Amino acid sequence: MVAISTPAETRTLLENISWQTFKAMLADMGSSRNTRLAYENGVLEIMAPDMPHENSNRVIEGFVVALCEEVNKEYKRSGSLTLTRDDLERGGEPDSSYYIQNEYRVRNKEKIDLNIDPPPDLVLEVEYSKPKVDKFKIYAAIGIPEFWRFNGSVLRIYILNDGQYIEVEQSPTFAQVSVKEIPRFIQETRINGEMATTRAFRAWVRGQV
Repeated sequence: MVAISTPAETRTLLENISWQTFKAMLADMGSSRNTRLAYENGVLEIMAPDMPHENSNRVIEGFVVALCEEVNKEYKRSGSLTLTRDDLERGGEPDSSYYIQNEYRVRNKEKIDLNIDPPPDLVLEVEYSKPKVDKFKIYAAIGIPEFWRFNGSVLRIYILNDGQYIEVEQSPTFAQVSVKEIPRFIQETRINGEMATTRAFRAWVRGQV
């Protein structure tokens, strides 16, 4: 077991874990927890977020909601939805996830089954420290179309192309808006507060669309 801690999060790595053991751990741990699990190729990472990690996650979530509302896209927040497929033997729990393009297909669903339901259209990972499992492989296998990664200062945007992620400058979901500017608004929340900054963010979005 290897544990790496930063002021923003703690990542614990367990090796030689079978898929069956991973699924059993998910069942035993339940959903009333703040840890997030990721499994790929026999390696399990358990991430426990601290305040900076969770604050960035929630602030970005507020901005994603504001973006959807300002560009008139319906959305469904699915949070740290557990994304697993037994046939792939890969699984992950992003910091945040959203149904946007496929929102209408899961609008009334209380439980998502990735064998029949689409995966979220967009997932976010806040990563102040480097993950110990390959999130690219996990989310690409599951078929997540758009993947955002925020390392505390830079927001990177990736889209799925022929089974692999490529980095792009513009989000295809919010093509009219330079979403890579979001980090500067995160910094502004620490000076002006979240409510005032969200208002400023909305005004900025309106100026672009």
